[in-house]
Amino acid sequence: MTRPHPHIARMSPYALADLSAPEGKTLISLSQNESLRPPSPKAIGAAAHAMGTSMLYPDPDWTDLRNALSDLHGIDADGILCGNGSLDLIGCLARVFSGPDRAVLAPVHAYPFFQTAARMADARFDTAREMDVTVSVDALLASVQPDTGIVFVANPGNPTGTRIPKSDLIRLRQGLRPDILLVVDEAYGEFSDHLGEMCFDMIAAGNTVVLRTFSKAYGMAGFRVGWGLFPPVIAEEVRKVMNPNNIPASAQIAAAAAVRDDAYMRETCEMTAALHDQAATGLRDAGFTTYPSFTNFLLLNLGSPEAAASADRKLRSEGVFLRPQGGASLPHTLRMTVGSLDAMNTAIEILTQWKQEGQP
Repeated sequence: MTRPHPHIARMSPYALADLSAPEGKTLISLSQNESLRPPSPKAIGAAAHAMGTSMLYPDPDWTDLRNALSDLHGIDADGILCGNGSLDLIGCLARVFSGPDRAVLAPVHAYPFFQTAARMADARFDTAREMDVTVSVDALLASVQPDTGIVFVANPGNPTGTRIPKSDLIRLRQGLRPDILLVVDEAYGEFSDHLGEMCFDMIAAGNTVVLRTFSKAYGMAGFRVGWGLFPPVIAEEVRKVMNPNNIPASAQIAAAAAVRDDAYMRETCEMTAALHDQAATGLRDAGFTTYPSFTNFLLLNLGSPEAAASADRKLRSEGVFLRPQGGASLPHTLRMTVGSLDAMNTAIEILTQWKQEGQP
């Protein structure tokens, strides 16, 4: 029997959400950080129209999508690479710039796929402590090793929801060795763009990549489109390991239409923020603690791993699914996606009942 490479054999499969509702219960999923409403109607219409040309291969250069992103953000289209979700781009970056002789560094509560990407590249994965589940630039800089090749930072973070100001990211870039690649993953960036701290101009500092996705604020998780802004020398190397037909034509066309309907996406962000604040207030009123969040989810602090597991069992028994965060070294927490008001109220009612029952 053919044997895998030893570093692959040592890996566990990536942990996907368990969405198996009990018999007789209606599934309420608040575990995937999906958008609370569908994509722009213009994106849906564009995708439907594109299906008529599905006999053709997609554009390997994502020309129209890159031009739409360039126009919206005022960035150079030549520096944009698009992937089959931002996970695709994270994996490509790890394969190219890390390995047995180049380690990957990330905050301790970072997006778990950073570690998966490092392991796929047979790279050591190092972590730096955080302060109140918030990225610490000082801790990251202190954790750099002689063989560090990449530093991944999600901002805002997943699963924490917290963020650091752009000035801290600039300080991080300035404090890293010039040969270390800094990757800023802004999968939830649109939810905090109103703060006026977009990081695309950090590319000029060199050896920095900024990633985004259409899966969250654009409501296009099923289309699998991610993108990033890359320095030319980094983009040239990453293209070597990318599938040249990585994004279906219909997804490219839908994403470009979504970008050109910026008002719809911004409205989604505003709706999400309002529901986020309602849920946070409801949880606080019920005696629960949540961390500050600049995303479309809330991270609940249940106090202990035992309490989080007990609350999770109670919710699941009623068909309501949040996301446990043991994989991000936060076993005392559950992550709740901002969904419909009814869905979140149901979750809060069940959690309140659990609390009143005196569960640990």
